[in-house]
Amino acid sequence: MVQRRIGLWFIGACGGVASTTALGLAALSRGLTSTTGVVTALPQFAGLDLDEPATFVIGGHDIRQATLLSAVRELHARSNVFDERTIAACADDLETWSGNIRPGVVFRPNPAITALSDRADVRPAPTPRAAIDQIQTDLRAFKTEQKLDQLVVVNAASTEPVFNPGDEHQSLERLLPALERSSTLVLPTSSIYAFAAIDAGFPYVNMTPSRGATLPAIEELARKHGVPHAGQDLKTGETLIKSVLAPMFARRNLRVLSWVGHNILGNRDGLVLNDPDNKASKVKSKDALLAELLGYKPQSLVSIEYVESLDDWKTAWDHIHYEGFLGTKMTFQFTWQGCDSLLAAPLVIDLVRLTALAQRRGEVGILPHLACFFKNPLGANEHDFGKQFALLENYVHPTSL
Repeated sequence: MVQRRIGLWFIGACGGVASTTALGLAALSRGLTSTTGVVTALPQFAGLDLDEPATFVIGGHDIRQATLLSAVRELHARSNVFDERTIAACADDLETWSGNIRPGVVFRPNPAITALSDRADVRPAPTPRAAIDQIQTDLRAFKTEQKLDQLVVVNAASTEPVFNPGDEHQSLERLLPALERSSTLVLPTSSIYAFAAIDAGFPYVNMTPSRGATLPAIEELARKHGVPHAGQDLKTGETLIKSVLAPMFARRNLRVLSWVGHNILGNRDGLVLNDPDNKASKVKSKDALLAELLGYKPQSLVSIEYVESLDDWKTAWDHIHYEGFLGTKMTFQFTWQGCDSLLAAPLVIDLVRLTALAQRRGEVGILPHLACFFKNPLGANEHDFGKQFALLENYVHPTSL
């Protein structure tokens, strides 16, 4: 049996999530680590034709002057994660894959993200169409040079400010002429990359709250070209806990009066989220699900603060004030701490495996069965983690529901 070769192209290739995913795939393919954290390694997924770690080839775009190996070593030094022996054993893989990283393509980039750029060869584009053409040239060259059977594009870049769509985003017919304009921000960077990937026939997965492929015109493009896509905003920490705990309160008929969550983190994502415009996208995503899970909207507050010394470790403290029998007010509190990149990376592997499988199966457009991975899942109104996971299990075994 000839083994497939699957390309994994990262937007933000030298960030913590992408570099940790690369190290994880290299370590898994060499038998140096277990599959802990990889959802698709659970027994119920054993019957699926999923790609093994050794089948992946990594490439990507970045605006920073770094390599996958230097990014892994920096994360190791600053956050005390990984094993030095694992890094040494996988160094050749990381360096080889770093040869596939290309300078980012930008059109009217957000100032907070531009501030991270230190590559002299980052390519500014005069129009969205010019940016799309350059991105597609890089993607197609990667697929050809590496003799890939499939290529999945993953947005692991920093969060963008909120982007409000207009009339030109409602259909492909209206959007196409607008791509030639240089005077206005027709598409944010995440949507330019989403358009480029999907228009070229490559599945797109959005790990961030950024707009990405959520515009009706891009969904129309995905259906036109028969391309699957998924998103939005990976669910790894505080919001994951919310999606488990809130249904508990609802099912026990305990009324939540207020839910306050305070988040602190110190990586580059935290630095970008220190900008109020970029932070607004993340806060909106993290605070959106409570009303749907409870059936009413309690008073709620989500805060995100950048604390440089924490590096890749993030901490969330949540205070839940609720009412029980005979009007008695009670309190539930929890503290969640995790390493941001280590929580996200195995889910990237899951999503790329499942998205590549969906493309082979001929599935088109949004993949709603992947809702359990996201804070704001496309194609699914369900936020209860248990019910979301049942959607995925039913996809694997259609008689399970």
